[in-house]
Amino acid sequence: MAFERALRCRECGREYPLNPIYSCEFCFGPLEVAYDYDGIRQAVSRDAIAAGPSTLWRYAHFLPCDPQFKVDIGTGYTPLIRADRLAKAVGLDTLWLKNDTVNPSWSFKDRVVSVAIARAREFGFEAMACASTGNLANAVAAHSAAAGMDCYVFIPNDLEQGKVVGSAIYRPTLVMVEGSYDDVNRLCTELSMEYPWAFVNINVRPYYAEGSRTLGFEVAEQLGWRTPDHVVAPMASGSLFTKIWKGFQEFHKVGLIDEPRTRMSGAQAAGCSPIATAYEAGTLNFIPQKPRTIARSLAIGNPADGYYALKQMQETHGGAAMATDEEIVEGIKLLAETEGVFAETAGGVTVACLRKLVESGFIRRDEETVAFITGAGLKTVEAVVDAVDQPLRVPARTDEFAAALSARRGAPVGASAGA
Repeated sequence: MAFERALRCRECGREYPLNPIYSCEFCFGPLEVAYDYDGIRQAVSRDAIAAGPSTLWRYAHFLPCDPQFKVDIGTGYTPLIRADRLAKAVGLDTLWLKNDTVNPSWSFKDRVVSVAIARAREFGFEAMACASTGNLANAVAAHSAAAGMDCYVFIPNDLEQGKVVGSAIYRPTLVMVEGSYDDVNRLCTELSMEYPWAFVNINVRPYYAEGSRTLGFEVAEQLGWRTPDHVVAPMASGSLFTKIWKGFQEFHKVGLIDEPRTRMSGAQAAGCSPIATAYEAGTLNFIPQKPRTIARSLAIGNPADGYYALKQMQETHGGAAMATDEEIVEGIKLLAETEGVFAETAGGVTVACLRKLVESGFIRRDEETVAFITGAGLKTVEAVVDAVDQPLRVPARTDEFAAALSARRGAPVGASAGA
């Protein structure tokens, strides 16, 4: 049984039928899905969820689509890792990593696309499309291939090769647009009015965005049906950040967890930080920026959910920080060296900002914190290729290896290998 009831304007509250529309006809505010929480409360339980599939479809009662239309390629229920070594490095007692690098196309975007494609098929669309900074393109292409649907993905022309190939391998119609993501998104908005395609982050955006709530659901379940003291998550459009909190709140509404008291803090790259800049200025009104950062997956200069992210920080007593490109690279390396997780640049932003928030005292040492790592590092190897140690090159002789190893360590030739 589906429990989505209507689309509701986030600004004026007007309600609309569950159609492929995304903005209010009266005030042009964004639409989001409204649910029958009383019905969900009667239908779900902790035991029933725990007995469900090891994917995001264990939360099917909370999703705005009929599960019979799902395209399940193994998305969701990713590991929540106790990160003791990273916690020690940044100065926390308890730190967890929500590791979404292990999703099918190696980012959290598989979550939103899983929901969007199910709803698109329910509507009768025969083709999928999107505007993307890379990760969404990968996810849409992968799910469309699995569903046997035509696919059209639009990306900026300066993306990392890992993300370009990570879409092209599924054989979509891949379109590189001259300009930034905001230029790509503007073009796709115009195309959505001319072509009968399901643009996941435009005409089916209200359904697509709901997929990110599953990150909140999973963290609460994996922590033993409770929420952490603090969350640090990356922000591009701001949607992911707000939906994690919405997931916590919804679990409370249906009686699965106690009322969440989590403080929500966001992370942005300094080269594209409209939300974090507004937070530091003490305003809910952000100023769009032109992106200049290696964190291209976060390079949205005019974030659609920026206001709502800022409002959420205010309401939860959370905050925001920003990281330079150099700090992003150091964050990627620190995460890999301490916890064995190789993240893309967005993960480096999260770790760098986490460290800043702890060092400033904004996150207290005793606050149990969850950091969200949203994409895998092999997508953005260009960011770190010049920052890692180069391999030793030696002939196949033990004496040559010993000499090279001693030189690398700065030790005399013949020094003990275990030194």
